[in-house]
Amino acid sequence: MKSRHKRMVFIAVGLVALGGAVALILNALNSNINHFFSPTEVHADAAPKDRSFRLGGLVEVGSIQREDDGLTVHFRVTDNAETVPVVYTGILPDLFREGEGVVAQGKIDNEGVFHADEVLAKHDETYMPPEVAEALEKAEQAKLEQAKAASAVESSVVKPLTQPQEGI
Repeated sequence: MKSRHKRMVFIAVGLVALGGAVALILNALNSNINHFFSPTEVHADAAPKDRSFRLGGLVEVGSIQREDDGLTVHFRVTDNAETVPVVYTGILPDLFREGEGVVAQGKIDNEGVFHADEVLAKHDETYMPPEVAEALEKAEQAKLEQAKAASAVESSVVKPLTQPQEGI
């Protein structure tokens, strides 16, 4: 073989090895990424059923229930449009409260209950994770659009005349 052919084979083998390494790295990164979903997206079946993901929103007021073991907590996460029940066993953050922002990481079961492995609460009274704030804003916009559509339907209904007629 000429030195030119040897060089071409060496470059080709190097490119194949580099491509394989990049594919392995991307596969490892993809399997470790936890995507964020809002309760509305979970109800729309956009969340994976077999993988861990992050669920974010507000802890619904009046939804926190503790079991007798002192560690298992049931609560609901809402984005003011939809609600997802959550079960968590462990110590909750000090800032975990009803009506406050929360991000839970875990998996959802076939009954639609989210089993959290980790629960994160907001840091102070002004902080809200960007994903939670965006999900809440989208839910509020959807509610406003539904209200506008409902008022447009009501205004299009013909109302009977209520003015008295003269000469009767």
